[in-house]
Amino acid sequence: MNSFVLNSIRFVLFALFQALILNNLEPGLGLYVMIYPLFIFMLPFQMGTVPLMLLSFAFGLVIDSFSNTFGLHASSAVIMAFFRPIIFKWLSPRDGYESVESVNVYSMGGRWFLYAYGSLLLIHHIWFFTIESFKLNEFIWILIKIGLSVPSSFLLSLLVQFIFVSNKKAVR
Repeated sequence: MNSFVLNSIRFVLFALFQALILNNLEPGLGLYVMIYPLFIFMLPFQMGTVPLMLLSFAFGLVIDSFSNTFGLHASSAVIMAFFRPIIFKWLSPRDGYESVESVNVYSMGGRWFLYAYGSLLLIHHIWFFTIESFKLNEFIWILIKIGLSVPSSFLLSLLVQFIFVSNKKAVR
């Protein structure tokens, strides 16, 4: 399938799932499950930083329009998009990314996915909850939200990877 069509379908599905299902869940204790960072993570390796940040900004604005958060998701998505090439370069395989077709747990391996997506998700959530609160006296509450939301968002993203992503092995 064409990369543009595939990413357009992902854009719509991730936005709808986040806006219509996950934003309406209220498990309590500051838990906020976010699946939309996986869309930014799964964009092609060859995408430049500026187009990646612009697409992330637009995607974040779509989530913001459904969530009524006034740019909170957009800024978090842009921060994640900014750090994505840095993390990918830091964790790049010995042979590079040229032979890899798509960014997912199957093509890159579980350990790489854990480190790369885990780092980016942590950056995203730290930014999101810090800007959401914007008070230093709520530092412990921010840490609690991050500590609960990052693992739950990561596990849901991993589940989505296992269910919806093709298991064809990439040639390295």
